Amino acid sequence: MNALSDKIETGEISSRLNLPNTLSLLRILLAPVFLFLFLSESDTSVFFSFIVYTFAALTDWYDGWYARKYGYKTRWGQFIDPLADKILTSSAFIGFYLLKQKHPMFLGSVEFIPIWVLVSIIILRDIILTVARSVQELKGKEFRTSMISKTKTFIQMTFVFLVIGLLSVETLFEGTGAGYYILRYLQSNINYYLLLIITLLTAASGFAYIFEKNN
Repeated sequence: MNALSDKIETGEISSRLNLPNTLSLLRILLAPVFLFLFLSESDTSVFFSFIVYTFAALTDWYDGWYARKYGYKTRWGQFIDPLADKILTSSAFIGFYLLKQKHPMFLGSVEFIPIWVLVSIIILRDIILTVARSVQELKGKEFRTSMISKTKTFIQMTFVFLVIGLLSVETLFEGTGAGYYILRYLQSNINYYLLLIITLLTAASGFAYIFEKNN
């Protein structure tokens, strides 16, 4: 009880429950909700998966802005915010892979490196860096997110937003000329190459972190 009182007095608990950190926790909880809706056969569910992903992505922008504006930068926040981003984007890439198993033309017909390999590299990199971040935090060291990692996250989330958004719009215009062209784009090989570039950037950001820590 005394230990709990000490944490309250020092602000350790309040710092963990501030608005930015609460939004990061919400983003983690929304990830499985998004994935469930995205993989549902209902067009309505796919549309709502886009709404959920968009809302979750906006919380990422807002909690970062809020933390900087009002000085809510905490060690816990520096850990959970990028973790929430990783969980959200990983759930989307898993969803893309599973959807391609149902619809082989999704994201294009070219696959000289299997999509499951690309998705695995993205997720594995995030797991490794999350573990590394946890170790650094346990040692009391600050773990700063590099610019290349921030760029990687932005590009990942933009790609996911584009694909899910187009899938949602296609369900609204199914059977029309607009729906046909959207479907053609979603089945074009450019999506595969974009995913390949994202995978290379993700791997590069991981190697950049290792190189930085060893120098």
